[in-house]
Amino acid sequence: MFGPVASALWGHYRRHPFQVFLVWLGLTLGVSLLVGVLSINQHAQQSYRQGAQLFSNPYPFSIHHTERTQRVPHAFYIGLRRQGLTQCVPIDRLDVVTPSLSDIHLMGVDAIAMLPFIANQRTDDAPSLSPMDAISVPYPVYVGEAMAEHKGWEEGQMIDLLDYPPIGPLRIIDNDALSMGTYLVADMALLRKLSPRTGFTEVLCGDLSQAERQTIRDNLPSALTLTKTQSTQLGPLTRAFHLNLLAMGLLAFVVGLFIFYQAISLSMTQRQPLVGTLRQLGVDGRQLSGVMATELLLWVLLGVVSGNVLGMLLANQLLPAVATTLSDLYGADITLVMHWQWQWGLYSLLLAILGAAMASAWPLVRLVNTSPGRLSQRMTLMRGTHREYAVQAILAALLGVAAWGVSYWETSQWQGFTLIAFTMLSAALALPYLCGWLFHASAAAYTGARWRWFFTDAAASLSYRGVAAMAFMLAISAHIGMETMVGSFRTSTETWLQQRLAADVYVRPSHAALDEMETWLVNNEDVAQFWTSYRRELTANQGRLEVLSVGNRPSEKQTLAMKAAQPDYWAQVHQERAVLLSEALAAKFGVGVGETINLPAPMGERWQVAGIYYDYGNPYGQLVVSTRSDAGQWLKQGRSSLAVVLNQDTQTEQFVDRINHRFSLTTGQVQNQADIMRYAMRIFDRTFTVTESLCALMLVVAICGLFFSTLATELSRQRQYSLLRYLGLSGRELIALGGGQLVLLGLTSALIAIPLGLVLAGMLIHVVLKASFGWTMTMSVFPISYATTIGLSMLALMVAGAWPVYRMLKRTAAASLRDAQ
Repeated sequence: MFGPVASALWGHYRRHPFQVFLVWLGLTLGVSLLVGVLSINQHAQQSYRQGAQLFSNPYPFSIHHTERTQRVPHAFYIGLRRQGLTQCVPIDRLDVVTPSLSDIHLMGVDAIAMLPFIANQRTDDAPSLSPMDAISVPYPVYVGEAMAEHKGWEEGQMIDLLDYPPIGPLRIIDNDALSMGTYLVADMALLRKLSPRTGFTEVLCGDLSQAERQTIRDNLPSALTLTKTQSTQLGPLTRAFHLNLLAMGLLAFVVGLFIFYQAISLSMTQRQPLVGTLRQLGVDGRQLSGVMATELLLWVLLGVVSGNVLGMLLANQLLPAVATTLSDLYGADITLVMHWQWQWGLYSLLLAILGAAMASAWPLVRLVNTSPGRLSQRMTLMRGTHREYAVQAILAALLGVAAWGVSYWETSQWQGFTLIAFTMLSAALALPYLCGWLFHASAAAYTGARWRWFFTDAAASLSYRGVAAMAFMLAISAHIGMETMVGSFRTSTETWLQQRLAADVYVRPSHAALDEMETWLVNNEDVAQFWTSYRRELTANQGRLEVLSVGNRPSEKQTLAMKAAQPDYWAQVHQERAVLLSEALAAKFGVGVGETINLPAPMGERWQVAGIYYDYGNPYGQLVVSTRSDAGQWLKQGRSSLAVVLNQDTQTEQFVDRINHRFSLTTGQVQNQADIMRYAMRIFDRTFTVTESLCALMLVVAICGLFFSTLATELSRQRQYSLLRYLGLSGRELIALGGGQLVLLGLTSALIAIPLGLVLAGMLIHVVLKASFGWTMTMSVFPISYATTIGLSMLALMVAGAWPVYRMLKRTAAASLRDAQ
């Protein structure tokens, strides 16, 4: 009996071919977004484990300055070579910008010093970095094949740069052992030609014995440190980033499942008369269940295969943006070549089977358990929809209570994501019931027949539109939540930078040149004011701490964006044993304003917390003390920096040139405030490109689901629309009816999605971000952005509702009524 039953049930798709596309669309798009995120995350983490950062495997140790902008002196490297440590090689880095404002990371290497490593990596069938070619003028620039393909570069071409002469010619290499990720590699001489700086960014060292490591540490200047290369320390730094991506992928998968559930439920609803006939002919529930389970399995296999293909295409499109983000934020470097792995397909298959089973279980049970006589009636399952939505509302209330309970858990990333999941699912499950109640109440409020019918029919349409509306609301709320979080983050960061960068020029002189530079600034007529700050480091149980000094100038006080403080906190800092803590450090110590903390020697114990300030982007705990305090003399022995405020008529670039020429400063020792702001905000905007892309894709998936489900169901309502035409409704009124009901449903969903999105943003900011990084920010709202998102969505929904009615109106009412029989 399997063959005849399957032929009868599956013949439904021959009569409704559009539903084939709809069912395929929901599962495929959900799987593709999930596979794209899974593959990016696993590929990046695999790159970390394999040491994909350039030369990290043969060079597991790094000597670098504790201050990121400072450099390793050339003389120190020469001393290492003289001590016989030939396994140490210098590395220099320079960030440049193309005329199209695309950032390029240049890495300078000493090709001769790296000759043993390069020789070991040469292969006969793949081009590699040639030492003799690298040191020859014009200095060639080596780039990986994947990076060249992403940028559209060709072999031998020159690359134009802003503020620098062109570089090249390009040499495109394909060598897995020289995995360069987003870096372009050239000889050190090219970087010296572009930027005449002294010293190096870092010195990489090969395998070092315990004695050699101790020798290096004994000869290290106080500002340099020997650590493992960065690729061995990336796990804690990048975990939050990948967890956020995974959460977005799972949310997109859930939205896809809603669309899949909508399509399957619609398919089963339309086949209920056929199932009733088969049941009356003797087909039992077990046979029906077997055929339907086989159908679902076929859909899952088709969705997983096509979803994996589309997911890999999506991942390869997003991978360069992810690689650039990780490189900018954490210095992590991942390869740009990604190949499909069977684990991704297995994960997606298991999740698709689980999701399809959950999405199809209730429609199948409802179809099989309903009596054959009732199945023959067209509206049987639709009449029971209101009861189902009432049960969903009860479940939504239970999830709301569960979310309230989760809010009392210990703050962590998983607590935040669990809270978000319960809250969003609760709102989604409650939506159809709320919409039905609203539509019935609106119908009761009108006495006109047309308006009463409009709202009553809108409530009845929830039987096939309700699930798609849930997916639409989830996508809108997620989009608004991410827009709010990213926008708030950008506003807070920009305000914080403007407040923190109160001076026009920042100078980091050597300790020996500090007095002379201060005297020169005092006598310089272009300088309105300046102040000196000091920085030292401590090692505590909470990790590495940065100790900063603060003076008593009004401009200097304004550089701290306070989150909470005692009324007289500045007087306490300068006159008592008190400190100001960054928000992240206060969270690590678990203290608030007015409490006391114990710090490592030489600062000592019992420091009062006078205030807590915002500090974004700093992976280390930071605290501020006065140079007048007990730790003042110890702090003045640390690294110094000068903040210079210029007169209004002074050109910043000219002043930078003069102070560079006067004191022979390197590029990293003097920085223009405007350049810092521009670079920081460019990195920020690029950081959230991936998240914004995923949000936009998820919203497109939801709109497509609601669009196509409505298109399919409206085509199935030809009989109803034909009868309305016979009753005297004009074509314009019918089009307004088709589009108006869907827009009404969309607006109701959007009105619920706006506060839900703001709640989502609040949980991301105050729970997830705080657990991930230790700091929060002020949440802002962006009404124009919300209105734009909702307006474009409503336009798509209006077209979705009106288009099938318009197509039907091009035919006569008699023909439409005949085809609908």
